[in-house]
Amino acid sequence: MHRWSELFIPTLREAPADAEVASHKFLVRAGYIRQLAAGIYSYLFLGNRSFNKIIRIVREEMDKIGQEYYLPALHPRELWEASGRYALMGENLFRLKDRKGTDMCLGMTEEEVMTSIALKELRSYKQLPQIWYQIAPKFRDEPRPRSGLLRVRQFMMKDSYSFDIDAAGLDVSYKKHYEAYCRIFDRCGLKYMVVEADSGAMGGKESHEFMVRTPAGEDQIVSCDGCDYAANMEKATSKLEAVTDLVAEGDGKPLLVHTPGQKTIEEVARYLGVSPKNKIKTLAYMADEVDEKGKKKSRAIVVLMRGDHQLNEAKFNATVATATRPMEEPEIEALFNSPAGYLGPLGIEWARDLKNHGGKPLLLVDKALEGRVNLIAGANKKDYHLKNLTPGKDFHPTAYADLRSVTAGEACPNCGKPLRIDTAVEVGHIFKLGYRYSESMGLRVLDRNGKEVMPIMGCYGIGIERILTAAVEQGNDNDGFWLPAAIAPFEVVVAPVNVKDEAVRNASEDIAKRLEAAGFDVVLDDRDERPGVKFKDADLVGIPFRITVGKKVTEGTVEVVLRETREVCDVTISAIVEYLQGVLRRSG
Repeated sequence: MHRWSELFIPTLREAPADAEVASHKFLVRAGYIRQLAAGIYSYLFLGNRSFNKIIRIVREEMDKIGQEYYLPALHPRELWEASGRYALMGENLFRLKDRKGTDMCLGMTEEEVMTSIALKELRSYKQLPQIWYQIAPKFRDEPRPRSGLLRVRQFMMKDSYSFDIDAAGLDVSYKKHYEAYCRIFDRCGLKYMVVEADSGAMGGKESHEFMVRTPAGEDQIVSCDGCDYAANMEKATSKLEAVTDLVAEGDGKPLLVHTPGQKTIEEVARYLGVSPKNKIKTLAYMADEVDEKGKKKSRAIVVLMRGDHQLNEAKFNATVATATRPMEEPEIEALFNSPAGYLGPLGIEWARDLKNHGGKPLLLVDKALEGRVNLIAGANKKDYHLKNLTPGKDFHPTAYADLRSVTAGEACPNCGKPLRIDTAVEVGHIFKLGYRYSESMGLRVLDRNGKEVMPIMGCYGIGIERILTAAVEQGNDNDGFWLPAAIAPFEVVVAPVNVKDEAVRNASEDIAKRLEAAGFDVVLDDRDERPGVKFKDADLVGIPFRITVGKKVTEGTVEVVLRETREVCDVTISAIVEYLQGVLRRSG
């Protein structure tokens, strides 16, 4: 039996000065974690118990679909160069040298290591499919560690990888993970959403995130209360209300108008007496690339947006598939022959193809402008703009693409009801990687016809710390927090109000033993402290049930307090096990 008096549970009355979010404040105050350095935390007794319970749930569900590995955290540079990610990850990747001067790095994920194993061991389609996973520390040189365990430099992750002979097989592996993740987060007691997501640096096509709404989150999710539509801001779409186009002036050809000193979208719209919805916003970028001979080349990429819309950087990056930066003033002058503030698409020969562009500048036009007529844009001349501009007639885009960020209140793409936008914490992410790593690292197997083919891959991650922090964010008040019973360090704390009273002490011991024998995780608060001290600590540390053993013990009765609702029930000692089992069944 665990006795509070014998445990190290260093509770604090005040939160750290730098703690901004609830999970950071309470995990420190409750003695779950202590900071060793920026973004690096030690797990103390209570924190480690919760941590291990989460890991056990994850492992049990993953064992149903895959095989557990344990892989090195220290990787040779050559492995990450083979995949192309050694340079791509930039400063986020921890880099070091061994005593011989060999370049090494600390693993952020294990695509490269898992693919290297597959490269050496898999020979035939008969060995597929495979699902391999591990639960192990990962490292990221986070530039701004903050929010406690939400943004750290060392973290525990469950990462798994699937290898299939074809896309149909990947669909099966992906569905297995999707369903396993739902079971994991259900068992951990999280209220979560599954949203369409962007694959980012992981690569790949289809992707879903498992998100928990909380003000502490750094991601934004777009969802509809009228249907099941949900997407990360980086993937979200919406239905736009129809916009009344302007009537063409004069002969309908581009018309030069004087707009002295008017540079911004709002200034020009106000000056001309039109809506920003009838304006074109011109954004100018450069892609710095290196050719086959190692020579650096820069390519212009220009984006046209509706005047009142904002560019979504993730959508833009996914469309151009290369790193970009804003154009500098000399580069703007060189392409547009105009200062910033008066830029537009006319007078420039744009590339007609995204890939075979021949070095010409790309012109990407957001889909919200497709089909619009008589728009207003910069004239590439100081103090002048152009009216009567129609995409596809007066200028020819390289491509139309969905490049804008959705805003709250726009219509759901599925049912048309207003969309909502919330901040959220990502607790899991699944990707269809496709052939990115198979191709870059040379992974091949023989198919049924004896022909060499590339296996198709999937990647699937769960942040163990994220589950704990999301649970705290979901369940807290001014006095502390409560965890779902499945991941709480203890399910029940038995709190005798006076340990010097023999009847109270004996009854407390008896209750704790009964519950422990029934399979509950119990801690007996046997400290010689005032009841108020015990109650405050019990409220603080995340235990979902408190049994108060006091004067009513002479009547064979105790108080059971449900931490989440503060509901208090008198329960007979003889029925205490059945009562708690019933509550857990109902809440589960």
